[in-house]
Amino acid sequence: MKQVRLMSGFFTVGLWTLLSRLAGFVRDIFIAAYLGSGPVAEAFLAAFSLPNLFRRFFAEGAFNMAFVPMFSKKLEANDRPQEFAQDAFLAMSVILSIFTVIGIIAMPALVAAMASGFIGDERFELAVYYGRIAFPYILFISLTALLSGVLNATGRFTAAAAAPVILNAGFVAAILIAAATGTMPAMEQPERIGLWLACTVPLAGIGQLAVVWWAASRAGFTLRIGRPRMTPALKRLAIIAAPAALAGGVVQINLLVGRQVASYFDGAFSWLSYADRLYQLPLGVVGIAIGVVLLPDLSRRLRANDLAGGKDAFNRACEVSLALTIPAAVALMVIALPLVGVLFQRGAFGPDDTAATAFAVAVYGLGLPAFVMQKTLQPLFFAREDTKRPFYYALAALVLNAVLAVGLSPFLGFIAAAYGTSATAWAMVWLLWRGSRNMGEAADFDARFKSRLPRIIAASVAMGLILAALAHVMAPLFAIPTWRYLALLALIVLGAVSYFGIGQLIGAFRLAEFRRAMKR
Repeated sequence: MKQVRLMSGFFTVGLWTLLSRLAGFVRDIFIAAYLGSGPVAEAFLAAFSLPNLFRRFFAEGAFNMAFVPMFSKKLEANDRPQEFAQDAFLAMSVILSIFTVIGIIAMPALVAAMASGFIGDERFELAVYYGRIAFPYILFISLTALLSGVLNATGRFTAAAAAPVILNAGFVAAILIAAATGTMPAMEQPERIGLWLACTVPLAGIGQLAVVWWAASRAGFTLRIGRPRMTPALKRLAIIAAPAALAGGVVQINLLVGRQVASYFDGAFSWLSYADRLYQLPLGVVGIAIGVVLLPDLSRRLRANDLAGGKDAFNRACEVSLALTIPAAVALMVIALPLVGVLFQRGAFGPDDTAATAFAVAVYGLGLPAFVMQKTLQPLFFAREDTKRPFYYALAALVLNAVLAVGLSPFLGFIAAAYGTSATAWAMVWLLWRGSRNMGEAADFDARFKSRLPRIIAASVAMGLILAALAHVMAPLFAIPTWRYLALLALIVLGAVSYFGIGQLIGAFRLAEFRRAMKR
């Protein structure tokens, strides 16, 4: 029953994350069609990346990895969890309000830190302008993440997983309204669309916060604005959260290095951003779902000294994540070109943009399983309130990424950034796995996982060969506007059917396990 509950949590979060990421695809399709890889697109994407980068530090990094285990243990022991959540909410509100003001004032320096290649051309001024409008999002989305942590720890995943849909739906609406109205005739259409997008960011953050606040109130955790206070529990949280902020956001920091490199190549910032969206779909659906559900579950089991249950939860998380992301990685590498072409090539997004973005997608695909494995390995540390070692591993990964991305860029161009990100992800997995070897039974791979992993890889390789053959045969269809979407859908469906069919036959997994979890 516990295993079914864990699996159902994975699928609940995964389903809503999938819907959010699909909405994100629609958003990026519109941005690519109206703005392409031009200066307004690059400026807005850089501006929007800034609050998202800091969100990984303050929200997913510090609070999902430090707050959730502490809150889960207080909830399990009935040790005033409401009071702890309230204190954390107020402290975060004050700290991030101050940080938001500082960020708006220092926006030119932040944009330079994100994309120094923009300095000296129109992209820099636009990015600063859009960034100052969008930056308050960090306050609202971080408070949203804290309330989401409260909900996740109590086993309520739906509202927190559904909230991101608001942002993507808002972006699509903003583009359509901006394109259909000329309320600011002095501005060219791309700049007007960029302004509407920037204004949508903080408004969507307020909407997301409202959704999870309402859900937390219904769950019995009504958090209100008041006077903050420093308690021993908050001091402990701060000590744990400081290194967790970097360790939990290592992927984003590495992407920052990549964006810096890309900013020196015209169009590359946009290419990497669109490619990031494609590989973030499986990463978000699987990796984030695994991390969100596994961390509070591990924390509760360790609190109860249930090592066998912790081992089973860890292994099933690894099994599910790799069973879904290894074939996704193979697909991203094999059919990157038709995938990008069908999704993005229209309007201002031309064939050269498609080729460059597809190249980045394929390279990111190399690192996809590693990105997800980080989500399953990090909770082993954070559930034990050990954030120092992941912090040191993150520093090592940062150095490696900078050396690869910057060092290889004179020879490989913008794609060096993608190679650096993927290689660093695998290095981080190795460091986390090596560091977990002294954690005892709960961190060991069991016989079932060891038996199934080679079969998962074999099924994924077989699927890749089938996809390559199908893509070659169906190539003419991808050039026909009325057939391209149906052709891509058929390619994806046939790939999925072949993978799950082969996987079932060779014992990589049991489809009944997925069906039971979905039914639950």
